[in-house]
Formats: sequence, C-alpha cells, structure tokens
Amino acid sequence: MNQIIIGVDVGGTTAKLGFINNQGDILRKWEIPTITENEGIQIVDDIWNSIERQLSHDQYTNDQVLGIGVGAPGFIEDETGFVYEAVNIGWKNYDLGNQLKQRSNLPVFVENDANIAVLGENWKGAGNQARNLVAITLGTGVGGGIITNGQIVNGEAGIGGEIGHITIDIDGYTCNCGRIGCLETIVSATGIVRQAMEKAENQSGLLATYISEHGSITAKDVFQFAAAGDKSAREIVKNTADVLGMAISNIGTIVNPAKVLIGGGVSKAGEAFLYDIRESFDKYALSRVSENCELKLAQLGNDAGIIGAAFLVKQKIEHITFTN
Repeated sequence: MNQIIIGVDVGGTTAKLGFINNQGDILRKWEIPTITENEGIQIVDDIWNSIERQLSHDQYTNDQVLGIGVGAPGFIEDETGFVYEAVNIGWKNYDLGNQLKQRSNLPVFVENDANIAVLGENWKGAGNQARNLVAITLGTGVGGGIITNGQIVNGEAGIGGEIGHITIDIDGYTCNCGRIGCLETIVSATGIVRQAMEKAENQSGLLATYISEHGSITAKDVFQFAAAGDKSAREIVKNTADVLGMAISNIGTIVNPAKVLIGGGVSKAGEAFLYDIRESFDKYALSRVSENCELKLAQLGNDAGIIGAAFLVKQKIEHITFTN
C-alpha cells in the first residue's frame, strides 16, 4: 500500500496543498483561496473539503495517509497546533490542530509557516539535511527559522526563530509588530523601497528619476538599477546587505550554523546580493563562525512549505531528525 503525506501551507492569500511521498517527492500540488473574512472561520473547512475531494479523485483512502502537516503564520504552540495569533489570517486563540483533526480523523501536526519552510529546504533543498541551520526569508516582511541539533527551535511561546524582529536600530522605523527598528524594517522588500524613496529625495540618477516619473518603485527595480550602475541604488543594496550580514553574524554567534539559507522574493537578486551579504557576514562574525558557515540561496521556492509540512509529519511519527 503506497503511503502519502498531506502538506498544507496556509498563507494570507492562498493555501498551498500537496500529496507527498515518504521520499519527499511531490505527487500532486494545488492551491485554494484563503477566505479570511469572519476571523478566518471557514479556512479549515475549505482546506479539508479540498483535500477530501482530491483524495477521492486520486483514489487514496485515509488508511494510506500517514498524517497532515500544516504550516500557518503567527505564534503557534507546536505540541498542540494552537494558534495564539495569526494577524493576516484572522485567527486568535484558535485550536487549528484539533479543528483539522476532528474533520479528517487523521494525525495532524502544526508549525509556524517559516519553520515549515526551513524543514522543507533542509530535507529536499539547499540545506542538505544539516543539523544546524538558519533560514531567512526576505519578502514583504522577514521570516526565519532555526534548526539546532536536528530540531526546529520553537521556544516557550512558539516565537523562537522570529529573525525579522531582531532589533537592529533603536532609533529606526516602526515595525508592523509595533516595536522600533526591527530587522525587517530595513532588509525586507518594504524596507528596501523605503530606503529608495528617502534617498531619491536628495539625490539624482536613474533611481531618483524613475521615482520622480512613476511615484513609486519596487525592490526588484532597486536591484536592477544597482546592477546598471546607479550609485544610489548600489548604496541601498550595500546597506541592506551590511545590516543583514551583521544580523546573521549575531545569530551565528548563538547558533553556530553549518549553513544559512536566504530565500523569498528579495533573494531573487541572486548571487551578487549573496556575495554582498557574505562580505558583511565575514566582516562582523567571529572567524570560527564564518569559516564553518556556508551562505546559500534557498532552492525550493513556494514548494518548501508543503514539503516541510510532510517532513514534520515524518519527524513526529517516526521520531527522525536531521543527522549530518
């Protein structure tokens, strides 16, 4: 009997779902809209109804399903799947794990979505099953996850690994979390755009001219102008890399990882951006930390979540860890 694992990655716009085998291969994947109205009350029903239809279509029975792994945003109690708060979804004090377990009658395991992505990248992506690894996702905000001794770091309240909310500048910008100077206020796509808008007020060049003509800019534009030789854009990229490299050096002193993976939309700037981050990391880090740490771009993209969710099920049921 062929066993499958169901991976679910709940986002603010869509929920990604997939059937994955024991080797981590995706057998089928699809998406459904995330309906966040009324505090996200129908999300679990939508997810299970979609899974049930697909199981029937592919002629799988519940006996063939090892379990369901779920990644969800917010602060989550990893042992129970209880969501303390997921602002973008509308959940607050929501018993996600038990709600899905009641509908499916299957084992259900829930983790923060960034942690799920780390598990996926380390199982089948750029991590190559490292025992000590840090992953940072640079998008609209900054997500992160940490694996030490083969296990995800959760902490007491499910907040372990919230790298985006490291304080980097006590006199800096207000973060969406309400605090001042979080890492994501600088190195996220939003932070890069903010730097560009401020710099354009006092300087000339390609970047300033573009903003003057269009009224706005994207992080992708900033990297393109930097590659084209625009001085202002290059300064923004260097500053972003410098701040991120310093943050990674501080994390590295605590975790001493074998690898740091950079993913998310901003990482599409590629190897040139990674080189700048590495240069900063080497400048700030203890030599023993930097000499034993490889910085790499993440590989799995949007599939990391469902693959990591599948690994979570395997880890919980088979009691496995990363062993390299």
